[in-house]
Amino acid sequence: MKDITGQKFSRLTVIAKDHKDKRGEWFWLCSCDCGNTTIVSGNKLRSGNTKSCGCMQQEHRLAGFNKSHGMTDTRLYNIWLNMKERCKSKTNKYYGQKGISVCKEWEKFPPFAEWALSHGYTDDMTIERVDVNGNYEPQNCKWITAKNQYLNRTDSHYLTAFGKTQTIKEWATETGIAYDTIERRINAYGWTAEDAVGIKSGRNGRNKHEPI
Repeated sequence: MKDITGQKFSRLTVIAKDHKDKRGEWFWLCSCDCGNTTIVSGNKLRSGNTKSCGCMQQEHRLAGFNKSHGMTDTRLYNIWLNMKERCKSKTNKYYGQKGISVCKEWEKFPPFAEWALSHGYTDDMTIERVDVNGNYEPQNCKWITAKNQYLNRTDSHYLTAFGKTQTIKEWATETGIAYDTIERRINAYGWTAEDAVGIKSGRNGRNKHEPI
């Protein structure tokens, strides 16, 4: 498997490995230029079959939109639009089906843009809810990098070691071993879960089979 982390394919920048399917094909977590994250197979990225998170199709629908606020073509506008659409979608099990909503204040784009620009928004960040069961509203939202949002997802990968099951992020916090190191030890080097979270890195702690 060729590591394509950091590479860009059209609007998608690869952040990290996500999972491997039954056929052995790797799927990758990607950050879209519009601010969304999406998971795409390596084959579709390399072939160009998938070029965005879906925002390209949305842009076609927006072609005739009234650009009264002058920001329709911005990344921030697409973040706002996608936020509303996933909350209104009755087929989205993480948002619409869970009853997650957008506050009345942010139903219009200008108030949302004003909040975003005054709370640290930059074009390498994406929006996150502090309480994952709460709504999109000023008191419950902040801006973080796309990779940090991936590590905070509620569907993060779980790992069982020493009779305890928790997310890789939680293991990283508990042991002091970097998240990427634990994931790489398991996925790339084939370590057991106990070794992956139990062996410290360093001159005296590194397992002899771990590449330097």
